[in-house]
Amino acid sequence: MKYFNDLADSGIAELKELIALARRLDDKPEPRALEGKVLSLLFLSPSLRTLISFQSAMVRLGGGTFVVSPDMSIHGLESRSGIIMDGVAAEHIREAVPVIASYGDAIGIRAFAKRENLNNDLADREFRELTALVDTPYINMESAINHPCQSLADWKTMDDLGIPANGGKLVLSWTWHPRPLPFAVPAATVHMAALRGMDVTVLRPEGFELPDAIMDKARQAAAMSGGSVTETDNRSSAMQDSRVLYVNSWASARHYGNKCAEDEIKPELRDWCVDEHWFENAVSDCRFMHCLPVRRGVAVTDRILDGPRSVVITEARNRMLVQMAVLHQMLSSS
Repeated sequence: MKYFNDLADSGIAELKELIALARRLDDKPEPRALEGKVLSLLFLSPSLRTLISFQSAMVRLGGGTFVVSPDMSIHGLESRSGIIMDGVAAEHIREAVPVIASYGDAIGIRAFAKRENLNNDLADREFRELTALVDTPYINMESAINHPCQSLADWKTMDDLGIPANGGKLVLSWTWHPRPLPFAVPAATVHMAALRGMDVTVLRPEGFELPDAIMDKARQAAAMSGGSVTETDNRSSAMQDSRVLYVNSWASARHYGNKCAEDEIKPELRDWCVDEHWFENAVSDCRFMHCLPVRRGVAVTDRILDGPRSVVITEARNRMLVQMAVLHQMLSSS
């Protein structure tokens, strides 16, 4: 495995093999599998679970990591081309990234969307420019438009819970947030669930439709796997017979890069906070999923987050396990 960037790059059988490997490594650890291997971790955006889960995954397999973040390790990274570097940044990304990659056997890169130009972010332009600078295997630890490690962990979580793939219904719902957030998690989630063969409904208020490029990719995955993808603003019909409510917040594509314009349409949407009444039409044991971090009382109530529907901690632990599988496949034979 030379890179892990998008679930679409792998066949369904390969993804199932990774999940099976993650389960095996949990049951039967291999503490020397990656002995002597080093994973470089470059965080151009903040992290809690991603950072710790990758570090833990490498340690459990006998390898090591080092972390570089402009906020904690160096005096700023300049990413603009053709710039005269007479400002604060002391290092240009064109030198920094290849150097960082050269110190490890693989590199994980995390770089959020700039949320300035929708087309650039949908094309994952910044992440592609970063990976073009390295010649070692790389892992997408979340980019402008993708979060494959989270999606693989979510797939495993649903498998572990016995939630049906073909025929199981997943609702991906927008929830209120004070800031415009990237499309990475919703884009990866709707694609993952469609690829798994699920019937996926995107639930969102008017003005927060997912971009066509995201929906088209998910529909192509559904056509291949036997699933389906729909979109609505009707909560009651969306939740009918749902097995999973997956919650996230994302920016308005109509007002992308313009927070003031988005803020004007959000005051009346504060009721998009998940509570028990959301599940009235769902199956009795419908699960609540979220990638974390989540704002209590804003996106979801304490009653749901701390209650029996919530599997957010299980999802978080599965991040470590599927990442162990990815690293094992990527580095154990190299």
